Amino acid sequence: MKPHLPTYAFMTMALTAALTWAQAPSAPVLSLTATTTNVTGANDPIRIDVLRWSTDAERDDLLNAWNMKTPAPAAGRGRGRADAAPAPADDANGDAPPAPAAAARGGGRGGGGGGGGRGRGNAAPDVPLTPETSLAAALEKAPTVGYLWSSEVAGYALRYAAKIADPAGDRILFITDRRLGANNDRWNPVPAAPAAAPKTAEFSVIEIHFTPAGIGEGKTSLTGKVVIDATTKTFGLENYAGLQAVLKTVKKK
Repeated sequence: MKPHLPTYAFMTMALTAALTWAQAPSAPVLSLTATTTNVTGANDPIRIDVLRWSTDAERDDLLNAWNMKTPAPAAGRGRGRADAAPAPADDANGDAPPAPAAAARGGGRGGGGGGGGRGRGNAAPDVPLTPETSLAAALEKAPTVGYLWSSEVAGYALRYAAKIADPAGDRILFITDRRLGANNDRWNPVPAAPAAAPKTAEFSVIEIHFTPAGIGEGKTSLTGKVVIDATTKTFGLENYAGLQAVLKTVKKK
């Protein structure tokens, strides 16, 4: 005997709701707000949502790539971005979904179409193996663990997120899936600073230091050299104290 229609409809609605809840992304384990400084597009509000912290195994994969202990990436590998942001992805390596309506921002990662699209055509030139290109290839395979949004049309996926306890104040480290300002000049340092890392590096390292009072500032590989911190056994920026801030008034929500 078929269930009564209202009962059947209720069961269907309950099952749909359960599936929707199961597929919904987890709430952020940490949300940060900040404002850009010392860059062309200064005073731009920034929001960072960390969905989860990277595991030790994920960290080691990226460190091995930086030290070029993993197989070299395939030759002829090109990267680009589509101008239009696609619909949000639903897999572990998905790109930044649309930003919250209140922030009036969006996130996305171009597919392979258009002049700015990302592709791996045979005509692409060989990419020399360096720590930067090796890490960039590893970041492509790394899961997305959070997002950074600004006033740009597309957001930045975080492929690495780590929290380091420090008596002087917590430190947080991020690596984005692509270089900050890759498609615009809003992140150009002001005043112009000597390039500490190749501008062609297809990612950005962001290091944020917090005071005991909980207010932080962030500096990036746009002006700082990426190094491996022997003490914390993770990435960092050389001479952090001597670098100019790129994110000010960083606050935990």
